[in-house]
Amino acid sequence: FNDLLHQIASDPEIVLRNIFQLFHDMVRYYVPEGTDDYPITGEHAGFMHYDTYKLFEENCAEPFFADRLFTNRLMDLVDSIKNGTQNNHIYLFEGPPGSGKSTFLNILLSKLEAYSRLPEGNIYKIQWRLDHSKIDTSKKIVTSKHFDPEFPEFVSEVSQTFETQQYTNITCPNNDHPITLIPIELRRKFFDELISDKAFKNTLFNSKAYEWVFKDTPCSVCSSLYNELLDITGDPLEVFSMVYARRTDFNRQFGKGISIYNPGDEYNPRPITNASIQNLINELFKSDEIRYVYSNLAYTNNGIYALMDIKENNIQRLKNLHGIISDGVHKVEHTEEKIRSFFVGLINPEDKKHYQDIQSFRDRIITVKIPYVLDYYTECKILKNKFGSDIEKFFLPRILSNFAKIIISTRLDRSSFVLNNWLKSPDKYKKYIDKDLLLLKMELYSGKIPNWLSPEDVKGFSKQIRKELISATEFEGKEGISGRMSLNIFSEFMARYQQCDGFIHMGQVSEFFTTNEQYKGMIPDGFIDSMNKLYDFDILQRVKEAIYFYNEDQVTRDIINYLYAINYESGDEVKCPYTGDVIEVTNEYFKNFEAFFIGSTSSESERNQFRKDIHHEYITKTLSQEIKLKKKKIHETELFNELFRRYSDNLKENSLTPYAENDIFRNALLEYGTNAYVKTDEKIKKEVNRIVANLMKKSGYSEKGALYIMLQVIDKKLHLKFDDFKPY
Repeated sequence: FNDLLHQIASDPEIVLRNIFQLFHDMVRYYVPEGTDDYPITGEHAGFMHYDTYKLFEENCAEPFFADRLFTNRLMDLVDSIKNGTQNNHIYLFEGPPGSGKSTFLNILLSKLEAYSRLPEGNIYKIQWRLDHSKIDTSKKIVTSKHFDPEFPEFVSEVSQTFETQQYTNITCPNNDHPITLIPIELRRKFFDELISDKAFKNTLFNSKAYEWVFKDTPCSVCSSLYNELLDITGDPLEVFSMVYARRTDFNRQFGKGISIYNPGDEYNPRPITNASIQNLINELFKSDEIRYVYSNLAYTNNGIYALMDIKENNIQRLKNLHGIISDGVHKVEHTEEKIRSFFVGLINPEDKKHYQDIQSFRDRIITVKIPYVLDYYTECKILKNKFGSDIEKFFLPRILSNFAKIIISTRLDRSSFVLNNWLKSPDKYKKYIDKDLLLLKMELYSGKIPNWLSPEDVKGFSKQIRKELISATEFEGKEGISGRMSLNIFSEFMARYQQCDGFIHMGQVSEFFTTNEQYKGMIPDGFIDSMNKLYDFDILQRVKEAIYFYNEDQVTRDIINYLYAINYESGDEVKCPYTGDVIEVTNEYFKNFEAFFIGSTSSESERNQFRKDIHHEYITKTLSQEIKLKKKKIHETELFNELFRRYSDNLKENSLTPYAENDIFRNALLEYGTNAYVKTDEKIKKEVNRIVANLMKKSGYSEKGALYIMLQVIDKKLHLKFDDFKPY
């Protein structure tokens, strides 16, 4: 016990932990700090990206793939558990069949078991090492030779006599922390003197997370042993000399620290005792005052008690937890037993009827939704895990993602008040996305702001909008194509198209879903057509990017000169210190440059507002923070990079025009790789080779795939189809 006190003094945050704090630390051990995907306002609002690979995938026979929406819910829950604000509750993870609930909980518990074996995973319980020399045991007493295999941790040598055995070891059946043996009225002063870390001490004395340190009492067995020993020795220090701290061993198989109950498991709430240990205690103390009895809940006191589905026998188990969760106390024979377990369970939506009518019970239940996956990146990971990581080689780039989007479209709410309230004029995006804005939702749920959103709408994607969008996801993912059904559909798709032409294209995906009445009826009307339009727009941009060749140095100089010039009035002549160029600052100079960003037909007031916004960001962030504080070069700043992207996008917008109507160029694409291609004009060949190489390098196409999409862009005249629409 003295050694434990030294550890508390040096590392109190690790040693003073209960199951809730241990669970939090376990999750945070496997999941690093998140990053904000939308740092537009500088405030986090629920769309954090967390890397859960080590928690849910690494060393898992059957991994669980968590999308960012569920991960954010989970991490919020984990933080609230650490804070101790909701610990007298049961946490039910609710999701429809096929959402992966069982896989999720099994992995979570197995990782807690593994973490508890690491040096970082220590959590302690009371171990009594009863010194016979300090207890009056002069008679030779032979005890029972029976040894119960359910209690291997109680290491008393029950076949020895008290003359030959110096110590009897008994572990707390309730897994109580050794500090609970310190009298409650002395603990505050005791820890005030023991701990020197003022910051932690302030947290210890004032945080709800550490209330248990000052309120919890040991179980009836440990209390009785303490009182009996105090009566015999008359000295608390003598008693504490027989108190040790034992590391809690979490072992799901034996129900130690982790107990999992399936619906069909027999329900047996009878008290538990151990005749061998009871006899040892009686003989040692010459008394039967100490009752070695406890409930099955003691196994998971300061541990995890889990119900896998609220059905059959688990319905009664859940109802019996009501009083225990509320008060933390229940009766074992005539003795009160205190329970502070982490109660969790899995539930299907239809099984909520078992407690919904009991108001007091509903108040003690915290529901965490595990819907079907709503992030198409995660859906792709699930498919690749099931069918092999190389499955993507059968698809043209981004086609597998589109397959996943169709699956996810069946799980989303068709109406979205939040998106309609956010976007000023959603109709202007009708050439990109579906009428229900599901394609926009999918991008946001996957952590991306599409480049076709206007700057006005991007700016309007505020913290409040993000919070409302997150809240709305609570009602999505309950219906549609389940995880299991998705795998079956993909298997059927691959059986039909895997050998087609060596790569799978968008037309085959569309054909598969639109010709199957079973699946077609589940997909929102017009969604596949809209997705095809967005895909056409995407490949058009990629081909333009591959064709476009620009003088990067000149573009860089133009932007840097502009950022310097906006600090001066029209009529000034200045020399830019970054480029050495002399700039004549005129309205015409500003107009010509700004036309690349807001169009040549923009009004003077629009140009002035654009210039004002750029100047404000340049002064408040680029110059004052990035250049002066962070010592960045001007071409390394966020503002420069954003202007560079937009400048380049506008320059390359017309890059396809010389090729789209050129029959010689199209024929060269068709003849590529044949004998006829050798005779093609050298200039045309050089251009074709360059564009193919760029598509392979920049967009991940194979040589065959690059030729295919170039022909698609030309033959479908996509440059005319989207001639009035540009990415913002």
